[in-house]
Amino acid sequence: MPDQPPVPTGCCDPFDPAPWQEKEITWKDKLFVKDNVTSFLHIPLNTGKVIVRNMALIEKANAKAPQLMLWDERSLWGSSIFIDVSKDVPGAKMATISGTFLTKVFEGPYKNAGIWAREMKTFVEGKGKQIKKLYFSYTTCPKCAKAYGKNYVVLFAQIN
Repeated sequence: MPDQPPVPTGCCDPFDPAPWQEKEITWKDKLFVKDNVTSFLHIPLNTGKVIVRNMALIEKANAKAPQLMLWDERSLWGSSIFIDVSKDVPGAKMATISGTFLTKVFEGPYKNAGIWAREMKTFVEGKGKQIKKLYFSYTTCPKCAKAYGKNYVVLFAQIN
């Protein structure tokens, strides 16, 4: 019997890793809502509140884009989160990201993030490139990852 597609939870959409596995993508002024998440030793403390607040603004502006959120783990105490949008969102801080990125999909518990970052560095260097910036894309919340039986994380390595 073939694998059945996961039943949507109504929260996070099921994630298909194929379009993101070992790809090279280029963005020019890709538009995002930007916000900050408070962390303690890289453990986010207010993610839900930040995402809910921003998604309300995004939905009110009718600016929802396909589900893509990038995290810049800038310190032990906080991260910047970038939520993909289709247009400017009133009341939100806007940002753009430009560059060429190599992507790679990982699966497993969040505690493997350091291992994934090292594997990503090896992957990028194997292509003769160097990482200028590394973003994490957590594709589902922990509850949905449990419901779907997979916890996919995509790493975006900016190479120029």
